Amino acid sequence: MSKKIEKKIVGYKVVSDEVKAETEAKDDTNIIQMHEKVSRPETLSGSTYKIKTPLSDHAMYLTINDIILNEGSDHEQRRPFEIFLNSKNMDQFQWISALTRVISAVFRKGGDCTFLVEELKAIFDPQGGYFKSGGRFMPSIVAEIGWAIEDHLQKIGLLAKTEISEHQQKIMDEKKEEFESKLKVKPSPEPSEFPENAQVCKKCSVKAVILMDGCMTCLNCGDSKCG
Repeated sequence: MSKKIEKKIVGYKVVSDEVKAETEAKDDTNIIQMHEKVSRPETLSGSTYKIKTPLSDHAMYLTINDIILNEGSDHEQRRPFEIFLNSKNMDQFQWISALTRVISAVFRKGGDCTFLVEELKAIFDPQGGYFKSGGRFMPSIVAEIGWAIEDHLQKIGLLAKTEISEHQQKIMDEKKEEFESKLKVKPSPEPSEFPENAQVCKKCSVKAVILMDGCMTCLNCGDSKCG
């Protein structure tokens, strides 16, 4: 691209690598990173997740609002900013308020907040968990909150979603059909459901593990004891 020089050239200098590095460093200082002093905008966008368990007559509604940093620039980033949990069941009010405030504080602190997912999913209710529709086992209400946060972080790009290749999915579908035909079980009309006598997968917590070809295999995530 040519550029017309309108003034007389009276001098010049070659930009060294050190000068370039200083210029880039100055540009980086203008990038807003997530930290606890970032002020809350008047409007935030987010998502709401319904949590309905057999342990309560009333559903819970989990709302996660996001903040967009460096909007319109090459460094634009969407980060979770706050979380709310609402329910008609006021018996859980104290721990709900405490949990959401702590999680919101972690979001606003900055840095990696994805560790919250595994920490929450690892909480077990001493009275026992429950199964969601589709066969996923939830060890506790807190664990289900962790699953909802994981789904949200995957949507905004902070967590990578585990993808199953078409070849692996085809093999799992074939094994499912073969397994059901041997037991003379009618295939379920819902694609998310698995054989009734399947076991819970330790990796994805879905009741989809069957013994096939002498190997315990999950029909949901593809995890296998045989590698």
